[in-house]
Amino acid sequence: QVQLVESGGGLVQAGGSLRLSCAPSGGTFSDYAMGWFRQAPGKGREFVAATTKSGGSTVYGDSVKGRFTISRENAKNMVYLQMDGLKPEDTAVYYCAASRSLTTGSRYYNSWGQGTQVTVSS
Repeated sequence: QVQLVESGGGLVQAGGSLRLSCAPSGGTFSDYAMGWFRQAPGKGREFVAATTKSGGSTVYGDSVKGRFTISRENAKNMVYLQMDGLKPEDTAVYYCAASRSLTTGSRYYNSWGQGTQVTVSS
């Protein structure tokens, strides 16, 4: 089972950008579809974005479409989430997760990182 470590979170003003990174280890990275989820205080876990094993296909949650971009570099064992046009409502802990196939359902992801905090000030 792959282990995941996120980085790149922080505090940013509304309208700004951040890039999150996720570094998998302990498995064959290209065997996994990868996703990003987030959880704000007092709310459930929300799907943000996912990409296939090759990175050739992506899917996004409605609240981030057109602002966030997921990508991966299998040669470097990295997956990224580029976040542009950030809004205060994007404030949450962001999690990287691995699944055997492209899906938006969190229950299908069986490896999770520890999360990285993103805070967007107004």
